[in-house]
Amino acid sequence: MAEHFAAEMVINGRRVTSDSTVGVLDPATEEVWAVVPECSDAQLDEAFAAAAEAQPAWGRDEEARRKGLRSAADALRRNEDELSELLTREQGKSRADSRMEIQLSAMWLEQFAEMPVPESSVPDDCAGFAVSAERRPLGVVAAITPWNFPVTLACWKLGPALRTGNTVVLKPSPYTPVSTLRFGALIADVLPPGVVNVVSGGDSLGARMTTHSIPAKVSFTGSVATGKAVARSAADDLKRITLELGGNDPAILLDDVDPEAIAEKLFTLSFANNGQLCGCIKRIYVPAAHFDRMAELLSGLARGVRVGPGMVEGTDLGPINNRPQYERVLELLDDAISHGAKAIAGGEPPAGPGYFLPPTVLVDVAPDSRIVQEEQFGPVLPLVRYTDLDAVIDDVNSSKFGLGASVWGRDVDRARAIGRRLESGTVFVNAHSIAAPNIPVGGAKWSGLGMENGLEGLHEYTQLKVTFESQDS
Repeated sequence: MAEHFAAEMVINGRRVTSDSTVGVLDPATEEVWAVVPECSDAQLDEAFAAAAEAQPAWGRDEEARRKGLRSAADALRRNEDELSELLTREQGKSRADSRMEIQLSAMWLEQFAEMPVPESSVPDDCAGFAVSAERRPLGVVAAITPWNFPVTLACWKLGPALRTGNTVVLKPSPYTPVSTLRFGALIADVLPPGVVNVVSGGDSLGARMTTHSIPAKVSFTGSVATGKAVARSAADDLKRITLELGGNDPAILLDDVDPEAIAEKLFTLSFANNGQLCGCIKRIYVPAAHFDRMAELLSGLARGVRVGPGMVEGTDLGPINNRPQYERVLELLDDAISHGAKAIAGGEPPAGPGYFLPPTVLVDVAPDSRIVQEEQFGPVLPLVRYTDLDAVIDDVNSSKFGLGASVWGRDVDRARAIGRRLESGTVFVNAHSIAAPNIPVGGAKWSGLGMENGLEGLHEYTQLKVTFESQDS
């Protein structure tokens, strides 16, 4: 039997194992290639206690926080080769995409290291009182991350949490724990003990984290169903929560678009990370006059993609990450085809092991079909033909999702005006799926609660403290 890579948790600055382990599958082979610890109740208590003990000193020393984030970014860059290989093995994405993820993660931490935490402005003329306000850390944060961008989305939480003086207990997805655990081990060498603790385990561990008595905040990225469960369990203790949940982002093409000019952009923004990206395009509404040409261009691009194991050089798109998600994507695809949709590219999983599905472009899709109304989170793109733009806007706004949306057209003023009518947290004009550390992002409706990134995201990890000082002598 081949020897498996063995990862370790990090608790109070120490690398630890546990009596029970869990196997991690390579989605390209469906074989176990690594084992990780199953965090026990006692170990979880120890991790939260360590975070609570480390927090006061960490919260007082701003320069140490800036230095720590810079050092964590340096650790990512120094170990890019190792981390990107681990990431590809467990997540499935190409090695090039894994390298990009590690680089983005380092950049995120560096940007938060330099981000100011300004005092909030309040009126100072309150009847004989001097009034001031400052942002204070909440304390300990429980951070739970998904499997599509495990290292980057960990850094989306670590950056603002640590910058504002909180300490963290971080749990990665059981499908992709290895790269995050290894990252935790690396930064344990550059951060004070207890500041970042990384634990691993299944869904039950996440549930125990959200009900634990110590954390003041839960930051969760994942499915709507799990996000609702997090909100319910956090409510008993009135924990602060940030929920970044699903999206079903539409792209609306106006009748003045040039299909040749935008087809490649639309394709890339739809199939990035194999469609396993909350903010990528999940459905495209195409005016009838441009539909056939757009379908032809997008299907041609799909047929040119090299699908295979991420560790193989030259691979463009790897497998879907895990079997439940693979089966869900196939279920939605089968449902669409059974109701009259046609796959003009892809549509058939290849023979052999692995959760592979070529990029699939669907036409003849009804606007009310499941593949349009639900988030597929995989490499299947429905094209919806339309003649009534107002009906499209009504359809988009009727969705429970509201993460992002885009409008495409040569008349930018008109496209912008259409964008203002859309009910989503972010609207793009002739673009989609852009994220930056200094730009806030958050979902409307079922796509989330709270904000991430930017000053607004930074404030999510703080308590506003207002002080009145009497001016009477």
